[in-house]
Amino acid sequence: MVFSSNRMPRFRTKGKLERDAVADFWKNTVAQIPTLTGRLVYLSSLRDPNSGTYRHHGMAAVFGRQESVRALRESHERVFREWLLLPLSSKDNDLRSYLSSLDEPPNEIVSHWIRSGRGRPWIPATARPAEIELFCTDLEALLRTLKGGLVNEPSGPGSSRPG
Repeated sequence: MVFSSNRMPRFRTKGKLERDAVADFWKNTVAQIPTLTGRLVYLSSLRDPNSGTYRHHGMAAVFGRQESVRALRESHERVFREWLLLPLSSKDNDLRSYLSSLDEPPNEIVSHWIRSGRGRPWIPATARPAEIELFCTDLEALLRTLKGGLVNEPSGPGSSRPG
């Protein structure tokens, strides 16, 4: 078998890539995360805490660094604004669903988040002051309500650990 020197072997991905980085990222990653809170946590984890630059090796390899950063930033902004638009009761349900998917006891997580101000890193850099205030106010109210309600609940489904 002879290979022409001007032909480079190309790799094939398992699934079909979208032409647009944002569409591909949503289809193959973001849409797989069942809660908005989970999406916020994930997307904010892709932002470097020192520089604020978003990083995702796989996306950068496929779409290039600049396009990857744009897609991640836009996705984070979109999920953040979707969360803001939810009624408080839906935010509560979403947060409870996210907490129930984690390995640690929800009461420990909520207590840690309250102490550490954990929700702050979930806010995109482009958020307006009114959005930041709404997010922080709602999240703090939800966490304080959850903390009060979780005191007497078991640590998790079928858990034998003390709450």
